Amino acid sequence: MFENLSDRLERSFKILKGEGKISEVNVAETLKDVRRALLNAEVSYKIAKDFTTNVKEKALGQNVLNSVKPGQLLVKIVHDELAELMGSEAEDIDLSGKPAVILVAGLQGSGKTTFSAKLASLLKSKRGRHPLLVAGDVYRPAAIEQLQTLGEQIEVPVYTEEGSKQPVKISKHAIRHAKENGYDTVIIDTAGRLAIDEKMMHEVESIKEAANPSETLFVVDSMTGQDAVNTAKEFHDRLNYDGVVLTKLDGDTKGGAALTIRSIVNKPIKFMSQGEKLDALDIFHPKRMADRILGMGDVISLVEKAQEQFDEEESRKLQKRIAKNQFDFDDFIKQIQQIKKMGNIKDLMSMVPGMGKAIRDLDIDDDAFKGIEAVIRSMTPEERKNPQLINGSRRARIANGSGSSVQDINRLLKQFKQTKKMMTAMTGDKNKRRSLGNVFK
Repeated sequence: MFENLSDRLERSFKILKGEGKISEVNVAETLKDVRRALLNAEVSYKIAKDFTTNVKEKALGQNVLNSVKPGQLLVKIVHDELAELMGSEAEDIDLSGKPAVILVAGLQGSGKTTFSAKLASLLKSKRGRHPLLVAGDVYRPAAIEQLQTLGEQIEVPVYTEEGSKQPVKISKHAIRHAKENGYDTVIIDTAGRLAIDEKMMHEVESIKEAANPSETLFVVDSMTGQDAVNTAKEFHDRLNYDGVVLTKLDGDTKGGAALTIRSIVNKPIKFMSQGEKLDALDIFHPKRMADRILGMGDVISLVEKAQEQFDEEESRKLQKRIAKNQFDFDDFIKQIQQIKKMGNIKDLMSMVPGMGKAIRDLDIDDDAFKGIEAVIRSMTPEERKNPQLINGSRRARIANGSGSSVQDINRLLKQFKQTKKMMTAMTGDKNKRRSLGNVFK
């Protein structure tokens, strides 16, 4: 995400590279390039100009320490201003009410229906909520069927009224149904249009008035740039929504919407969505996004994703097995399964500082571990527990059973041996073991 903006900002900061101090001349030259980068990302001229003016004032008012280079200081100031522009701190949704009602609005094609299912999945799995999805889009062909299919995948019920074309009544009936059947959260997926029209806006206003939601969210396609900002303002003028959801951040996102929506409508970005997988929804953290835009990675989010899949009891068992030199291929494949649950492999790698640009042009398949899993599953239970048993004939059999070559088997066995050696060494070092434990507390 934001690859072009990241590249252009990086080039801008090179102007100050090697400079001994910050001056009005070299800062002005750098910020002229930063402004161009923002405009290219479809940030409005006024916001881009105000942004660079603020950065310039703060940069010229700073005394540069001997240990800090001018370029580093400017990156820090730009980072803080980017975070401020996007809202500074993450903001949660309001789940008050019995049930809590969340109204989801936006244009057709913005990803409302998929987001509604993703939000239901997140609230169910991470907040312990009991959500009910409501099919309020009664116009788009197959919209109800799509929501029902998504609901089945995440095991969340979907309220529908076959044949009804009255979304206001459907919403009121759904809330009553939720109260009677113990659902604590109602998520209403409303209809969209290809463009804003009076009928659409009146309908969603009527739904909001009838449902009295604790939270109204506007879903916007981040790939539409400045158009997304204009649409966000028009919706806000009519709905006065509580927060924004940015979708399709895994696409060719210029960044203008993420950077400017907050300042235009004065409402926070609350979620960001990437891809079609129903667990690919994250709380929007402005400071972490600023990190990623400037190529600094996002280690905090990476650790949080690891924590979500982390099983403390399983970890203790694994640690004991490593300490006793009993780590085997069954343990190895369990670790692979946990990594896969964390999300898109390329996105995870991009969170590591310095890795984003390095892997940008690489085609990293989500099934990157598929070949390794096939090899391990082609081993017998005894071979997985005792890899030293795998001789030449066994390697040929495993290769044949997994659709790979003997060279692939040799490579995996070598990698496994190195991994096991490294993990044993780390477990043997009490200080390292303690520091790793603290990360996951």
